[in-house]
Amino acid sequence: MIFLFAVLTLTAGDTKLTVDPERARLSLEHRGAVTAGAHPDGGLLLGTPDRLLPASLVSRGYDLQGRPVFEAATSEGRKARVTVSLTPQQADFLVQPAEPMSVLMRFAPASPGYGLADHAVSKRPTFDTDITGYSNDNFLAGGGITRLVSNFVIYPKNQWAFLVWEPGAKIVRSTETESAQGSRHVESNVRFTVFTGTPREIYRGFLESRNQYGYPVMKPKYEFFGVGWEAFGALAWDTNHKTVAENIDRYLAEGYPLSWMVVGSGFWPRHEARFHETTSFGMYDQNLYPDPAGFIARFKAKGLKYFQGLRTTFVVDGPFTEEGLRQRFFVEENGQPKVFKFDWPKTPTYLLDWTKPGAVAWFTDLARKWTAWGVDGYKEDVFGFKKYELRDDKLDAVNIALMREGRYVMGRNAYLASPADLHRINDFNYNQPQDRGPVNALAYAYSGFPLVYPDIVGGTFGEGHFDLKVTSRMRTYMMRNAMWASLHPSMGMGQAPWTFGDKKLETVMLAAARLHDRLQPFFHSQAVKFFSDGYPWPMTPLPVAFPDDPSVHGRENDRVRGYQWMIGDSLLAAPLYGNDYETATARGIYLPAGSWIEYDSGLRHEGPKLLRDYPIPPEMTPLFAGGTGIVVEKKDGGLVARVYPVSPRADSTFVHPDGQSTSVISVDVADWSKVAVQTTGGKLVPGQWERHAYEFTIRAGENYALRSRH
Repeated sequence: MIFLFAVLTLTAGDTKLTVDPERARLSLEHRGAVTAGAHPDGGLLLGTPDRLLPASLVSRGYDLQGRPVFEAATSEGRKARVTVSLTPQQADFLVQPAEPMSVLMRFAPASPGYGLADHAVSKRPTFDTDITGYSNDNFLAGGGITRLVSNFVIYPKNQWAFLVWEPGAKIVRSTETESAQGSRHVESNVRFTVFTGTPREIYRGFLESRNQYGYPVMKPKYEFFGVGWEAFGALAWDTNHKTVAENIDRYLAEGYPLSWMVVGSGFWPRHEARFHETTSFGMYDQNLYPDPAGFIARFKAKGLKYFQGLRTTFVVDGPFTEEGLRQRFFVEENGQPKVFKFDWPKTPTYLLDWTKPGAVAWFTDLARKWTAWGVDGYKEDVFGFKKYELRDDKLDAVNIALMREGRYVMGRNAYLASPADLHRINDFNYNQPQDRGPVNALAYAYSGFPLVYPDIVGGTFGEGHFDLKVTSRMRTYMMRNAMWASLHPSMGMGQAPWTFGDKKLETVMLAAARLHDRLQPFFHSQAVKFFSDGYPWPMTPLPVAFPDDPSVHGRENDRVRGYQWMIGDSLLAAPLYGNDYETATARGIYLPAGSWIEYDSGLRHEGPKLLRDYPIPPEMTPLFAGGTGIVVEKKDGGLVARVYPVSPRADSTFVHPDGQSTSVISVDVADWSKVAVQTTGGKLVPGQWERHAYEFTIRAGENYALRSRH
């Protein structure tokens, strides 16, 4: 094969791309160090899924924008055009094959790698956030565990990340021999992106690209970051206006600070199967929910946001199906509407065609029949589609439209986009491997889905209750599960604590809920910061926060169970959780470099240090303050900044619950025994030491400085 050019080097800022035409070997350097190394056997492969051959670059030129364009060809005559865009933090490769085919791009192996969202816990021999060894040549949502889908993979030690932008079936490999991704079937073009730099730089680039390429990250709303309640976890299918009201009222009477609630199913008319769906828009069962507006209004009067279940599947003879068929708003096959048989509803359904803007507009217009009753938002819940090869973005367009209307969305399906207030992991109950939950949640954070809601506290227990047979194991599970859940961006209650007949359990679960409620404004602030810069502030895995510390890698698995993460720039979560929840009483807790203060006791530690076999009783708040030491909590109807004495100089920006106003809190303190706080205008702000931190009231739009008094 004759090459019309030699090895080519392109640069943009601190990033350099080297293109070797033979077998299209591609490599990237950032700030003088190799990040994504060239694969020796070829960087671009073309062909069919079962026969991919390396292509070489046989010519080059430039397009009208001045971007390099290469012609690639394999030994069997497969051809494609490759357009390269290089910026200081990333390289984009747009591949246009001459005919429909499979396209794969690969680099030298890198490890450890993290990401893959739900796929990180699907069909793997162990539970581990490190995806080294992962290989899947038909990477697609499966409708069970794999519903929130991201093939974004980050190698923080190597300072790069990689993905192919493909909502259809993908090829994803991160093994000891290659880091590769591709599309199984490309008809027009497919894009690959390599991000380089620090994790902060990588996630910012990922955010900007998501927004640019049609996978938007949308701004989350405050209330969903408080303590919630889900009817399915509390009542299973036994929902009606009385049971829901009684359960909510009891929770409030017990002191649970609920801010949102979900009635996910069972509210539709039950006398005919054709209504047994969440797309019986505006229709309630007249016997079970005789006064929908009054029913919803009573909860909103108590300060709760009210949400319902919502799906884009339509029962074939349902009340709105005829209109959808007439306008061809459902997915078709061979020119006819396709009938699906998902796990739920049990009856055959049609699926809304999300690729048609008219269909999406029709659906969101129908959803206004719910909001007319007072519904604030939705728990979207399409599932059970694993036997169909549907594109991964099947819910994105609908959720984007709902979010743009100001509705609240609990996201359960997505591809790369974040058109939701929360990212909810799929159910996992106490009788399933409990290591899946922590690994799944952390995988979300790595993948660009850090608004993690980790399932209902206690779950649904196989859609049953254990009021009649409560065991010690179940009690321990509830306490551990509640404390673990409280440290996530959102927390939802289900099985009632008072049904277990255990005062300690009730005390621990209430304490967990109140802890989360105090931190609601802090969690929401981190969520808005994620929306602004892409970094997973609400739940930052330690390998992302401290990529150069070798001790943080290799701990997030079912062997070590070092399930830890940063919340913002100042709190380290270290809950005791995993499949040994019934018997474990201690964990190894790793503290990175810096000073760390235990949330409950005030005990101080200096890192880097591994606290071996550290006792964590169920009632302990498994949090350490460090980093900037700046935390904001609720108190007495207002907000207080709590500054822990861990750093003499620091600053942090807090976003207030309105999602717009900010307060910058800065620290320059040489003597923590003599602390004064003043606003930007020089006004002194009263403060005092409370629970091991210096505490003072803050207000929206005002900045605060902590200094040593002279």
